[in-house]
Amino acid sequence: MDYILVKHRFRNSVEDVQTLPGADIDSDHNLLVAKVCTGLKKIIRFQNRRPQWDLEKLYIQKQRVHDTLEEKLGAIGCHSGNVKVKWNNIK
Repeated sequence: MDYILVKHRFRNSVEDVQTLPGADIDSDHNLLVAKVCTGLKKIIRFQNRRPQWDLEKLYIQKQRVHDTLEEKLGAIGCHSGNVKVKWNNIK
């Protein structure tokens, strides 16, 4: 009896094994033919890819926010050195 060597991963894929009549040689081995059914894995590429950030728009938005904060904080005119007084004016 001969064996078909199959990796452990593909053992469930072997469906049928048959012996073929051997050639006219003095051997105790038989030729085996196996029917194997494996399915290939579908590889999906670039389908769920996130859109890239537009860094120019983000930089422009950052500048706008920075400018408005500077404008509003500059309008609050408090020249005292006390931090609590400045914070109350900002609130």
